[in-house]
Amino acid sequence: MMKRIPILIVLINLLVMTCAIDVTNAEEKKNEFPSLFVHHETRGSTILVECLVTGITFRESGPSKKNHGKIIVWVDGLKKFEATKAAFMIKGLSPGGHKIKLEVVDLHNVPYGLTKEFLVNIPSK
Repeated sequence: MMKRIPILIVLINLLVMTCAIDVTNAEEKKNEFPSLFVHHETRGSTILVECLVTGITFRESGPSKKNHGKIIVWVDGLKKFEATKAAFMIKGLSPGGHKIKLEVVDLHNVPYGLTKEFLVNIPSK
């Protein structure tokens, strides 16, 4: 019986340490910097864009403590439109190469410092 008590104490200590690590990891995730990951696909003259943005919300209503934002879409250096959702389409591009830039900003157009640029090639018909 006496030999089991130290093992029990070690197991309890491991459990307490694991719980403390989980709480620390949750706090780190809550305080992590926003990030932007972009996936795009070309379909004819349309580009399908999906963004994974952490630390930013695109919902304008609701009790959220997250930063609110939108995505400004630039095509060949010209502002094309503002996206208010993380998935959207860029339509009507002419055949040839295009430089796409996505910039995450707040609702007053102040940049969060999150941008992605990529090149697309629209095939001729």
